[in-house]
Amino acid sequence: MSVKIKSKTALVSKAPYELYMVFTDMSNFVRFLPEDKKAEVTADYDSLHAVVQGFNIGVRISERIPYSRIDFADDGAPFQFRLVMHFDAASNDPYKTDFQIVLDADLNFMMKTLLGSKLQDALDKIVDAIAAMSEGRVPEGIDPSMYPEGFNK
Repeated sequence: MSVKIKSKTALVSKAPYELYMVFTDMSNFVRFLPEDKKAEVTADYDSLHAVVQGFNIGVRISERIPYSRIDFADDGAPFQFRLVMHFDAASNDPYKTDFQIVLDADLNFMMKTLLGSKLQDALDKIVDAIAAMSEGRVPEGIDPSMYPEGFNK
């Protein structure tokens, strides 16, 4: 069963190209992990693989459209999915970005029932955290020293 989940859209205080560059290299994601979790994760420019609660999960970048969109796809996950990050220049300020994440996933009925609302909440929290970090605010559970270089003000 295909499920499409759209996060909220948030205004991020970075130009689209700045925000895009943070996400275009999958090895950047490892920097956000606590030291005790890094051993379970391998990443390179195009892909990231991890063991999460006993499940092997892989994600790879399937398409990059410079400064406007990055498409991610499953690469050995328990279910098929596609995640798209949208980086649109804000209409009133070219140095800010309207940011949204869209997830398309093939979930069986049980997984949809268990994960549906949790996935929506997770996407919205990610968007909120990115917006907060771009304004120099520290999202809950994030160590500011782990920000990608140049991301916080």
